[in-house]
Amino acid sequence: MNSPLKQRSLLFLVKDNEVLLGMKKSGFGQGKWLGIGGKVEIDESIEEATVREATEEIGVIPRDIQRVATLNFYFPNVEKPDHWNQQVCVFIAKKWDGKVRESKEIYPKWFHFNEIPFSSMWSDAIHWLPNILNDTKLIGNFLFVNESDIGEVHIDEGKT
Repeated sequence: MNSPLKQRSLLFLVKDNEVLLGMKKSGFGQGKWLGIGGKVEIDESIEEATVREATEEIGVIPRDIQRVATLNFYFPNVEKPDHWNQQVCVFIAKKWDGKVRESKEIYPKWFHFNEIPFSSMWSDAIHWLPNILNDTKLIGNFLFVNESDIGEVHIDEGKT
């Protein structure tokens, strides 16, 4: 945990008590439902990365994105933890241009807030996703005991 955390973006489109999740088809998170997002490129702001990733992965250009959370993930017990450790900046958009579409990386699907498939998501999502969907801003720190099991959770509400 000596290196700075890699920055990642994460976006959730929200409308009428529904949230758009993406089934990851390949790469990190394959087979899981998750938000739309990814790596921040060199000379790119976190907001620019969020818009770019949404355009690439689901074909929309989000407007008026709102930062709702900062999530820090630590994986001290995996091989090469600096590769896994990351800070994820989470955004919500209630407006966007374009029509949501599937890509080679993401199969998008709308879920009612009461029907989110937490058992098919990263294990941390249940600790913070309901809060941000209910307009609570937060900072979360998650210490994983391995690639998928959380050992410790600390959440501060009202901050990003």
